[in-house]
Amino acid sequence: MAWRILFSSRWFITISGLVIGITTAFLSRMGNPFNGGISPTCFIRDTAGAFGLHNGAGFQYLRPELAGFVLGGFLSACAFREFRPRGGSAPLVRFVLAMMLMVGALTFLGCPTRIIVRLSGGDLNAVIGLAGLLVGIFIGVLFIKRGFDLGRNRPLPFVAGFVAPVAVVGLFLLILFKPSFINESTSGWGGEHAAIGISLIAGLVIGALAQRTRLCFMGAWRDLFLLKDTQLLSGVLAFFLGALAGNLFYGQFNPGFANQPMAHSHHLWNFLGMTLVGVAAALLGACPMRQMILSGQGDNDAAVTVLGMLAGASITHNFDISSCSGKLAEFGPIAVIVGLAVCLAIGLLMKPVSDQ
Repeated sequence: MAWRILFSSRWFITISGLVIGITTAFLSRMGNPFNGGISPTCFIRDTAGAFGLHNGAGFQYLRPELAGFVLGGFLSACAFREFRPRGGSAPLVRFVLAMMLMVGALTFLGCPTRIIVRLSGGDLNAVIGLAGLLVGIFIGVLFIKRGFDLGRNRPLPFVAGFVAPVAVVGLFLLILFKPSFINESTSGWGGEHAAIGISLIAGLVIGALAQRTRLCFMGAWRDLFLLKDTQLLSGVLAFFLGALAGNLFYGQFNPGFANQPMAHSHHLWNFLGMTLVGVAAALLGACPMRQMILSGQGDNDAAVTVLGMLAGASITHNFDISSCSGKLAEFGPIAVIVGLAVCLAIGLLMKPVSDQ
């Protein structure tokens, strides 16, 4: 159909990337952390803290953007008849891979999305992280070429697709009514946030555009390596330019390695942390942002992946693996090495099996 061609065209992907990038800079202007206007893994970490799943006092806040990402993807999928409940593709393996992804992300302090956000704000540490991400994705592509397979998902009862959207509606109600059992930081990263309405609307817009364009901050590089296709990459590059333009306009551009928020300059572990993220994301088939959008479309495997990231965020903080204090955590390097070993083993051993 004509509208399918329209929304999958390079120019629409590019415009959407620009809009999402500008929105990212705007969210920082409105109160979200500098160089963290949108950061899916960091937002998941803050949400875990809000539920008391870790004790990082400066990283506890229910982020409305997360509800917006999922609901924006849900509404867009419903509007264009792409809401398809499905699941059953190695959910436990996906859960473990998602936990390992969070180990890498909270060592580097960002995911494939936040790498671009940090670069757009002038953080040169993110260049090292980007190099590690590309190496990790390339390794994942090699596994895919040699037959790596988590198995096919299958259609599920219609009601199964509503679990994630209904859950984030509940999340948003908790944000609105702030019951006493929800933690909320008064300072630090968790204490920096835009107004609830602005955050939700921005999340809905980003979720809808990302669903229509299939924008994925891992998939863009995977397609380049695997298929020599630059369609999604045009959206990622436009995202960077939009965020850069917004940061320059708002005076939020601060180039250099030092004095960058939520960052450190341990370059080896920035590189290896994002290598772990790249391998895990490639094996999972999508970046954290895309996983949330897919969960809104009814993909239960993506929802399990998000839960794995939530568990991973909790473990990294509770076991002194997270570097969110701005310095390399004591057990972070060990966890990254273990995570790489786990992901490489899964990549080597997960092959298609016969039904007989």
